[in-house]
Amino acid sequence: MGNIFSITVLMILLSANAVAKEYEKHTSLMNHGDGHLMDMGGAMVMGQNTDTLPGGCDKIAATKEITVHAGHKYAEKFPGRMFAFDQQEFNFEPCTKLTVHFVNDDSIRHQWMMHGLPKYLYAQGMFHLEVSGPGEVSGTLILPPGDQTYLVHCDMAQHMEKGLKAQLKVGKGSGDLPSIPGITANLIEDNYNEAMPPPVVLPVKAVAAPVKAVDAEESWLSGTLIIGLAMGVLLTPFLARKFKGMSIAEIVAYCFELVSLLVAKLIKLISGVTQGMLSNKAKQLPK
Repeated sequence: MGNIFSITVLMILLSANAVAKEYEKHTSLMNHGDGHLMDMGGAMVMGQNTDTLPGGCDKIAATKEITVHAGHKYAEKFPGRMFAFDQQEFNFEPCTKLTVHFVNDDSIRHQWMMHGLPKYLYAQGMFHLEVSGPGEVSGTLILPPGDQTYLVHCDMAQHMEKGLKAQLKVGKGSGDLPSIPGITANLIEDNYNEAMPPPVVLPVKAVAAPVKAVDAEESWLSGTLIIGLAMGVLLTPFLARKFKGMSIAEIVAYCFELVSLLVAKLIKLISGVTQGMLSNKAKQLPK
């Protein structure tokens, strides 16, 4: 059984590496109107605004450009976090025309999403950049007037909670947001104190292991080796498409789920065959 698992995982990892997505600079986005641009390669810009002044802005006060990276490696300096931007705080004067070049350094989907903007100008009060896999996309907005602190984060499930969060201050800002890595304390702290109740351990009944003949065991291992190789060869084309753009952690998690289903099916099949053989043998015994 161990041979099947090892061989299947190896073939899956080799397949995923063979189709690893290369870095892509997304510069030819289709314009869907209302500041919404996207392409079929997994890049998106929402809330693009290059010329309409927000209310209270008589003119564009300044024109700025920034490059922001997102990825697993930027979280190494923040213990307990999985993802991070390479910058956790930004500051610009009101009515600045800001172009953001967003770079995703991971092989998964990341976003640079800004909330709290005026909804009469930005749909859902949001400016949104997104890249699936290694690549870069750029978008432009005009910041509102006044002193305000805006949330910038990735809206993918658990990415913000795992560290992909920052704050953008316009003017003097309106204070600091909670749980900004390296800037403010976590809103909810991890707690590993000794007062925590011990884990509940359920008793496990001992089950005698069946005695197998040496020749039968060697035959079984040989059979599983052949099955494992066959599975790896047959599943490689499918898995190459399935795991395109997924991280190693996501691939391994899927492997465990897939192998557990295969093992369950195999055990059920062996159990049925064994019961049938015992039943036939019982019928042949003299009464």
